[in-house]
Amino acid sequence: MREFSLSSLLGTAPEVVWQHAVSPAGVNRELRPLLRMTFPPHTADVTASWRPGERLFRSWLLLGGLLPLDYDDVAFVELDRGRRFLERSRLLSQRVWEHERTIEPVPGGCRLTDRLAFVPRVPALAPIYAAVFTTVFRLRHRNLRRLFGAVKGQMER
Repeated sequence: MREFSLSSLLGTAPEVVWQHAVSPAGVNRELRPLLRMTFPPHTADVTASWRPGERLFRSWLLLGGLLPLDYDDVAFVELDRGRRFLERSRLLSQRVWEHERTIEPVPGGCRLTDRLAFVPRVPALAPIYAAVFTTVFRLRHRNLRRLFGAVKGQMER
């Protein structure tokens, strides 16, 4: 299993960042311009119909918003609304895909941390996937910092 994590200090209240994190529009704002994920029509909160470990829907990952690249059978195994989710899903390319996001209050905003763990279906491709996923999540965090600003007087760790 490969694993990495990224954290960003955001100058916005945790509850605002949470609403962004669980909305299709928010997810796609983080991924643009590289990717777009599809969601069932009229979805406002991807965790709304959560049942532990149950597949909620299939989301297509579209390169540049158009070209199907992979799919994600979205399933959450743990949820602490407003604070944390743990997605454990199957992707076409990954035997195991875990995305844990935590949002913790800090003075002046919050700390958002993403932890990713994955096992590719083709083990020889693990270094390539590691580079791609790291790039995608760095982009997500850069977009988050642009959208929500930085916590005044604090440095990233």
